[in-house]
This record gives sequence, structure tokens and C-alpha cells, in this order.
Amino acid sequence: MKRLIEKGLMYGNLIRIDAPALIERYNRALMQLSGRVTALPEFHIDLAGFSPEVADELGDDLYLNPKGCNRQFILLSTEQKEAPLLNAQFSNWRSILTRFIEANEAQLFSLTARDAVAGELEDSVYEVDTPARIFEFNRITVIADTTGSHVAEAAKLATLIERFRKEPDAWWDDVLIAQMIGLAKKTGDVTRQPVVLGSTSFETPDFWTGYFGGVYLFRSVEHPALISVGPRAALGDLPIKQVFDLAQRNEVAKFLEINGLAEPIVRARGTDAGAILRQKMDFILVEAAAQLGLATGEGTTRAALRAVAQALGSKLPQEFQGLAALLRWVEAGGPWPKLDSRHAAYFYSLRATQGPNRDLVNMLLAELAPLDVRQLFICHKELFYRHYASWPEAKRAYVADFLEREYQVDKAGARAQLFGPEPGMAIEPPIAPRDVVALAGPWGAVRGGRK
Repeated sequence: MKRLIEKGLMYGNLIRIDAPALIERYNRALMQLSGRVTALPEFHIDLAGFSPEVADELGDDLYLNPKGCNRQFILLSTEQKEAPLLNAQFSNWRSILTRFIEANEAQLFSLTARDAVAGELEDSVYEVDTPARIFEFNRITVIADTTGSHVAEAAKLATLIERFRKEPDAWWDDVLIAQMIGLAKKTGDVTRQPVVLGSTSFETPDFWTGYFGGVYLFRSVEHPALISVGPRAALGDLPIKQVFDLAQRNEVAKFLEINGLAEPIVRARGTDAGAILRQKMDFILVEAAAQLGLATGEGTTRAALRAVAQALGSKLPQEFQGLAALLRWVEAGGPWPKLDSRHAAYFYSLRATQGPNRDLVNMLLAELAPLDVRQLFICHKELFYRHYASWPEAKRAYVADFLEREYQVDKAGARAQLFGPEPGMAIEPPIAPRDVVALAGPWGAVRGGRK
């Protein structure tokens, strides 16, 4: 993992905390949330204020995430919205925290200028002891205030001001006036600069969670389903009709199709399908070469990988051969490849359609097509790190070098090319019009030849 850290591919973009005033604020918030403090003179924090160094010092990776289902957070700066979120047990935590910060940026900027903001992503579940309890996650409310309770005190002062304005004898109420003056010294003029945090409640119908080996829950689509990474039988009885696991490739493909959640890369508008397919094929070759002990590593060129393909010959993986057939159709007018969900290359040939579930579907596809290491890194980092730890040294070197050279330099551009524009926060993006090539079925059979 040291190579990933040095290249900024792990723990990258964390916020460095080394100013004594910020450390003091962090400790006040940490004491309020967990009853503990850090003695470190400097450390780094993520979007939620979690620090790998503090976790190591305390011997507790869940020091801001007790029992894994009510994520606590510490905000020292609104700049944390650009940082990653580590140890996320739910896929929607990052988007909820980011949206909360962006919706209240002016208020939070003012509050964090003098104090830390501590809070929690609160729901009605305090322990996920059975799979059925996953369905109790329906709404998350962001509860937040400074360690000095500026938000609560401002609300109290606003109530007293309203009472002062409405009660006819308030001018002679010395106790009321004294209370208002005392609170105003702490909160400032709330009539001109209200201290109110909005956009604090979020519906959570669809998400991934790491509980029970990993499950994907889709409830907002026309045909809801739960998709389990492990065997579905291990989950027991669940309050949903359709339950699949990743071994049921045809059922998962059908689910994506009937809900319009995925599309073939060659059909996606605004993408260079040939370039994307070639890169996926390179990743598959690197894995095949590593398994056979062939030479690859940092700086390996595409020409060298072609030599690997020639050396493999008939031993080329089915994933590679399927994508190669699709590439011939795209670039050389070859016959349309008959790929269905039973083919090893099928899920490598898809990407999520535009919509509110785009990132969740791409995360699922990354799990179904793990040899595409770029998509795995972008869409499912925790799984990427687990796979990386088990790879041969040559593959680790190649992947780390590629991600640093090709992805780190333009993350937004790479994501836009691979997955399309980012989904909007407020409204669902429009559905793209159908391609002139008519497609049908879980893969899409082309009628009338290549256009």
C-alpha cells in the first residue's frame, strides 16, 4: 500500500491539521462525540473529520462510526467537501455530507472560523444485527452544531426576539432582555446574520452497504430488488420480492435492463468506445500475464501487451476475446458479437445510464467486472484496495503507474469520458434519446447491421 500512498492513490486529498488552534477545536469536538482526545501534533482528516493517524493512536477505526451505522463527523473547514470519505459503510454517506456542506457553505464557513462543527448522520437504526434491518434505512437527518452550541443558542435567541416583539410588556421584562443580551454576546446579531442550517434531511431509497458481505438495495426503481455479493440464501427472509446474488448473472442483467439502469458502452453518446474497450482489454491482459508469470510492470506499453496477447494465444481470457470481438465491430465493421449475460465479457461491456442511481450502478458493475481496475478504483475503492493487496508485484506496479499517469492528472475528464456527466443534485438528469441502432434484450441485438 506504500506505493499507492506515495502516488496519492490512497489517503489522497486528505486535509492536513497541524495548527494548535485547529487541533484544540478538533479535540473539543472529539471529546464531545466520543469522550476521547488525540495527543498528535499533526494529522490528516477526511470529509467527515476521520483521521487514519488518530484511529491508529486510539486503536479504533470506528472512533467516529460507532457500530457502523450512525456516522459522526467533525468539520473544521468547508474545504473538507473536496476530501474523500474513508471507512464508509454506506455508499450515500459521501453525497449526503457533501450536499449538506454545499447547501450551508456560508453558515458553516462562519461557524468553523471560530469553532469546530460536530454532528451525526442520524437514522432510526442503531445496530444492524440482521439483514432485514437494512430496510429500516429510509431517511438520514444531519444533526450538527458547534461544540459551543452556537446553532442551538441562535435558535433560542431567535425565539426570544420573536417573543420580545410580540409581547406588549416585553420592554419591562428585565429577565427576558438579560437573556437576549447574554445569548447575543455568544451568537451575534441573528436578525441580520441568522445561524440556521438547512437541507438536513435526505431520503435514502437506494444504496450499497458493506454489511453482510456487501449488498445493493434498489427501492426507487420500477422493479425493486436487493443484490447480494455473497449467497442470497445466507440473508434469510427479507421484506422484498426480488433478491439476487452476483452469481445469478442473468437475473442481475435482466434487473438492470428492465429498469433501464445500464447500457452498452458502444451505444453511449459522447464516448470513444474504441479507446475504452482497448483499455479494458489491456487490464485483462495484465491480469492474465500476472497469472502466467509473464513480464509486465511499471511503464509497460501497449505494444508490450500486444506481445503478451500473442504469447497467450488460445489461452487468452474469455473477457478479452469478447471485448476484442466488440472492438472489431466498432472499428473494423466486423460481425456483431453475440454477447449475453452468460459471457464473461458481458458486464465489462456496460456502463450505467444517466440518472440518480448512476454511481451506484457503476459501483455494482465494477464488482461484476473486477479486472477493469480503473473502474474498480474510481467506483469501489474499498474493493480495489482489497484486490490490490493480493495482486502480484508486477500487476501492482502497472496499475499504480497507470492510475497516476492516466487518471490522477484529469480525474473529472476521465470520469466524464467513462461514465458521462455528473448527475445533478436537485433533479434527475433527462433520459438520453435512443440510438439509431435499435437494441433489444439484456445485451441488445443490432438490427440492420453496423452504422
